[in-house]
Amino acid sequence: MNDVITIGDAMISFSPSTTGPMKFVQSFERRVGGAELNVAIGCARLGLTSGWISRLGRDEFGQHIKNFARGEGIDTNEVKRVDGYATSLNFKEIMANGAGRTFYYRSPSPTETLLPEDLDPHFFQQAKILHLTGVFPAVSATNMDVTKRAIQLAKEHDVKISFDPNIRLRLWDKEDARRALYPLLKDVDLLLAGDEEMEMILGTKDPEDVLKRTAELGIELVVIKQGEHGSIGYYKGETVQANAVPVDKVADTVGAGDGFDAGVLYGYLQGWGLERMLAFANTIGSMVVRVVGDNEGLPYLEEVRAQMGELERIER
Repeated sequence: MNDVITIGDAMISFSPSTTGPMKFVQSFERRVGGAELNVAIGCARLGLTSGWISRLGRDEFGQHIKNFARGEGIDTNEVKRVDGYATSLNFKEIMANGAGRTFYYRSPSPTETLLPEDLDPHFFQQAKILHLTGVFPAVSATNMDVTKRAIQLAKEHDVKISFDPNIRLRLWDKEDARRALYPLLKDVDLLLAGDEEMEMILGTKDPEDVLKRTAELGIELVVIKQGEHGSIGYYKGETVQANAVPVDKVADTVGAGDGFDAGVLYGYLQGWGLERMLAFANTIGSMVVRVVGDNEGLPYLEEVRAQMGELERIER
């Protein structure tokens, strides 16, 4: 049984060897990336069991990604390699301050071959949480049908639905994203969103307004990610503002939100209160941005606890 399952594409991510505009970078290092896969890896490193549904090209890169995911302990039984499609790629541009851009080469995507009827109900029946993002439906219009079927299967099997809008404006514009993602909120149990994403979907990023409107939709747990300003959440009638964990130097911001999501999902499954949940997730986010790469900085549970000072207290 998997604690968390997710669905989405994955890519070979080429990270630059130097900072600055990509047109001046001479060499890149190959890595593996993808928002949903990152969350699955983040959960696995924290000790949860996680499964991933996807399609990859039947090429060397596709084989590498599947091997990599298996090596992280991810259940890849629902990851298939298909003919006629190249595994997706992206190239990252990282500036000296850690900010960056991503250039995608993912159309046509192998995930276009994943159909609603391909989803195995048994895979959902055994899960506790289904984690979705807005990236998967943005990659291809047909992926929204798969997303809706995944939600249906989760509802049929009492699986909690976690959702991170994760809006990528290189894949669709704000209005298309709003029209596609807002209707999904009524089925969401755990909403993990950036404040700017909430503004795109709800028309406001004011935390009070966001929490009020999402509560009206019946969402059980709402967390608004505010980057360097920390996070704010609502859960079981309680609202908590959690400060960000200071970071001396940011190396790469990619993957920080995915790590944060994994932290919230872990805390939720442990039955933690909101304050501890946010502190844990904020700590993970601060650890991820210190490391270059999509998932290289995702920490193991003991590393997070050590960062929070918990292992020291236990050892004393």
